Amino acid sequence: FIKEVMELLKEKFLAAGVHAEISGRPKHIFSIWKKMQRKAVDIEQIFDLRAVRVLVDDIAQCYAALGVVHGLWKHIPGEFDDYIATPKANLYRSIHTAVIGPEEKTLEVQIRTRDMHHHAELGVAAHWRYKEDAKQDQDFERRIVWMRQWLEKKDFGEETDGLQDAFDQEMEATRIYVLTPMGKVVELPKNSTPLDFAYSIHTDIGHTCRGARVDGHIVQLNRALRSGETIEILTAKNGTPSRDWINPHLGYLHSSKARNRVKQWFKQLDYEHHVELGRYALEREMTRLSISEKPNLEKVAAKHNLQHGEDVYAAIGRGDLSPIQVAGFGGREKPAPRSRAIPDSNKSSGVAKGEVVVAGVDDLMTTIARCCKPVPYDAIIGYVTRGRGVTVHRRDCPNVRAMPEDEQDRLVAVHWSDEQQETQYAVDFMVTASDRKGLLRDISAVLTNENIDVIGVNTNSDRKTDTATMRFTIEVKDMNQLSRVLSKIEQLPDINLVKRLL
Repeated sequence: FIKEVMELLKEKFLAAGVHAEISGRPKHIFSIWKKMQRKAVDIEQIFDLRAVRVLVDDIAQCYAALGVVHGLWKHIPGEFDDYIATPKANLYRSIHTAVIGPEEKTLEVQIRTRDMHHHAELGVAAHWRYKEDAKQDQDFERRIVWMRQWLEKKDFGEETDGLQDAFDQEMEATRIYVLTPMGKVVELPKNSTPLDFAYSIHTDIGHTCRGARVDGHIVQLNRALRSGETIEILTAKNGTPSRDWINPHLGYLHSSKARNRVKQWFKQLDYEHHVELGRYALEREMTRLSISEKPNLEKVAAKHNLQHGEDVYAAIGRGDLSPIQVAGFGGREKPAPRSRAIPDSNKSSGVAKGEVVVAGVDDLMTTIARCCKPVPYDAIIGYVTRGRGVTVHRRDCPNVRAMPEDEQDRLVAVHWSDEQQETQYAVDFMVTASDRKGLLRDISAVLTNENIDVIGVNTNSDRKTDTATMRFTIEVKDMNQLSRVLSKIEQLPDINLVKRLL
């Protein structure tokens, strides 16, 4: 059994780039008996009957090896000790974990560096003896059967509560192990964030979280954590959760349990407060995206099985609807005529060359206006040009609003096609922020991470007020992507305003 485990670990460590020396041994019966007496437990609660030791080059590889072990086998809850982060009084350092290994047998794995092993061998922890002979391993298994009968006076093979709990315990395939400032190890799913960590410690710590330090450095709350890092959560006395935390596009919470805690917090607020929160969130989103045409809340309510338009605000405030779902609703509707010259868009329509439908006309060339740069699903209107098809403007475009009356006969009803392709649309936005080193780099990093192409950048710094104003032209596929990008930029330190430009 031990040899099988060692060969499997050797293969998995090699694949993971972990250079390890592996050895193993079964525990002596007398040692088992002494441990049972010392801990006052049954034999089923002794999980190091079989054990392997893993020696690696450095501390980082200790945690990498731990990740391999826990990815390979289910670990037994409550059987994990990190003596690297918190050494014993005799300065013994090692990671101990117990898992359900091959053949559903319990197995202890000890992981340490060679320097740690040298100290352990010279100190009081030098207690290992190795038996690699297969016959000795089989004899050991027979002695365990005898010992079970002698100690428990029950038939071999009877299931025990402790072991059954371990079998029934559902464990994540991939985990990370991070530390509190006091050295306590916290186990989290891979890709967890500082906010996930905060909620894993206590719900109130999560709710009041306002920042985090990882290994002493301030990081964003949606930054993915890595094994071995030390996390310090910064809280505000009267802090409350943000609706951005439950937006999956922003990546603040990886754990569904933590997201549900945030949603529950919002649902506990009274209806009127939800309405006010939702109204503010929608207005902020419309301002940020420069949307002046208010959505028809009654139609939004009907679409989402809500009774009244005001319920839409409450749904936004609770986190059941996102502001962008409502802010962009008008652009998905087929617009009503603005004048006698605009045909009814409910008549037969066809998809133009592009992704805009022109009411009553098939196969008509459309061009996106450069002045207002509409993107799906802005509320739009078409202008019939002389020889260049239809130019598509936003309905609130200043040029459309200022159009002479005799030109308004050329306006036609248009709307976005229900099936959008991978077309990219240019859009302008502005950022104002406190001028600091690395500001442009941080904004560029957000755009790069979102796979956004930047067409143009213009920056200006006011030395007197220490304020930076930046104008970006980027390409996005729709308003949802634009909203997500602007939200992430808005979360950066020292940002004062992020707004789409007309």
